[in-house]
Amino acid sequence: MSQLPFDPLLAAIAAPLVVALAIALGLPKRFSVKLAYAGFTVPALLALHCWYHFPADAAGGYAFVTQYDTGLTLLGISLKLGLNGVSLPLFVMAGIVGLAAGLYAIQSSAERLKLYLMLLLIMHGGLMGVFASVDVFFFYFFHELALIPTFIMVGIWGGRDRHYAAMKLTIYLTLGAMLSLAGLIAIYVQSGAQSFDLVELRRALTAQPLALGLQKYLFGLLLFGFGILVSLWPFHTWAPLGYGAAPSSAAMLHAGVLKKFGLYGFVQIALPLLPQGAPAWTPLLAWLALGNIVIIGLITIAQRDLKQMVGYASVMHVGYGFLGVACLSALGAGGVVLFMVAHGLTVALLFLLATSVHHRTGTFDMQEMGGLAQKAPVLAAFFLTAMLASIGLPGPGLLNFWGELTIFMAVYNHAGWMVVPAVLGVVISAIYGLRAVGRIFYGQPTDAFLAHQQNHPVADLRWSERVPVLILLVTLIALGLWPRAISEPLNATLQAVYPAVEAAATRLAP
Repeated sequence: MSQLPFDPLLAAIAAPLVVALAIALGLPKRFSVKLAYAGFTVPALLALHCWYHFPADAAGGYAFVTQYDTGLTLLGISLKLGLNGVSLPLFVMAGIVGLAAGLYAIQSSAERLKLYLMLLLIMHGGLMGVFASVDVFFFYFFHELALIPTFIMVGIWGGRDRHYAAMKLTIYLTLGAMLSLAGLIAIYVQSGAQSFDLVELRRALTAQPLALGLQKYLFGLLLFGFGILVSLWPFHTWAPLGYGAAPSSAAMLHAGVLKKFGLYGFVQIALPLLPQGAPAWTPLLAWLALGNIVIIGLITIAQRDLKQMVGYASVMHVGYGFLGVACLSALGAGGVVLFMVAHGLTVALLFLLATSVHHRTGTFDMQEMGGLAQKAPVLAAFFLTAMLASIGLPGPGLLNFWGELTIFMAVYNHAGWMVVPAVLGVVISAIYGLRAVGRIFYGQPTDAFLAHQQNHPVADLRWSERVPVLILLVTLIALGLWPRAISEPLNATLQAVYPAVEAAATRLAP
């Protein structure tokens, strides 16, 4: 356990929020930027500290548990923080992606940099709170805290069609959040637990499960609520548009971390609390997940805008996460967690590198690029590695492979034929990914690119860009070489929680 004289989870949430408050109160720009370094770095360091000190004897329970009175005890609401094997790797991933996004934002030339950093810090604090919360109310509250800055940043610093993108984001994500909230409140009201504490909810619903019909209804609410928030097909159209318009650091945080809220909610909350309601919905969920993988995958192939391609690829790959959820097994849930960590690191890395390509070519149109590897070999090497990770390159060294392999194994055990379209997604990823690498870095330079170079000579990545790239890439490779760092505590939690889910899936499968 942690030997720190303070609560590391509360400090990881509070640090970026305190810095954001200091900036809002009028801190001069030069001090705001310096303090922002601490606001983004402290959560990452504390997350790594918790990971290192996570007790081996947690045995599926929570560690670093602390509870704070919020004055809402009569409503069953208290700020209870803790980490188990499911939330721990996502808490660490949030800290690392937040650090990389923050460093990239600090060295950017964004207008109104103080406001930009303040909103990113608020978003980062909310993200740390999502995965540290044991209380379901605060799980939702921190999600909303992180979501609001996204709308603002897209509307102010976004690119093409930013106002339309911000409006569409607001409509879709508000709808998804409202459906999710309705489902979570209904679980609390019907459980009789008198508390939003996830541990108490699980204990109460294990002792006295809800009626089968009610479980089906509540799981359906969460399915569509969480599904919209994670861009489940066909409710996905907000995501590529929003990511294409969003400033890079906001896209890194939202696509890399915040979009994991729904999948995490399925694994940590919906399946354990409503195991008998899930089997009625998971066949539909599996078909919609295949829509993400195949239909959106084919749409991704058709993209010519690099940032749009990365946005569609992000939406496509979350289909694997939904497939893992639909398997209703500990193996599937474990694959989903591995996938979420790998996807978060990879998509954040791709958005960062896509913007770095834009800075050197003056465009996101891949048809107007070519031959960039001669001018920026380090950028080319990083981009190729990130794309191979996104594809799910077989073999050790990249975490994406382990997440997808685990999900494929769970899918094979659940419904063997679904492995075929799932693996087809890997082929689709290879087509658009390797084509993009070839076009941008090894293709014949276009006249437009050559004309751009005359006025804007191309240079390789600066160290201010390399550092956030290396933070993400080193983490991705290290976890790919040693996935047991995630899987051991994860297995302990899933073995304690998922036998009831698997039993219900076997008994009630349609």
